[in-house]
Amino acid sequence: MNRFKLISIAVLSLLGVIIILQNMEQVETRLLFFTILMPRAILLMGTTMIGFALGILVSFLFQRKEHRKEPAQ
Repeated sequence: MNRFKLISIAVLSLLGVIIILQNMEQVETRLLFFTILMPRAILLMGTTMIGFALGILVSFLFQRKEHRKEPAQ
């Protein structure tokens, strides 16, 4: 099972790198009151990292909530 996880992570990482490298053109991004000109690759990488961080945070919060609900025996 560990080998499957390792292969899956490697394939998904490689796919992510390919997608980012194919999207190097500049895009205009509006963020609240600011307009930023950046490569699409950086925008993709940034949103991926934010989503990953939010996923870890939410799973951590749900794990803590589950530990509080367990009755002591």
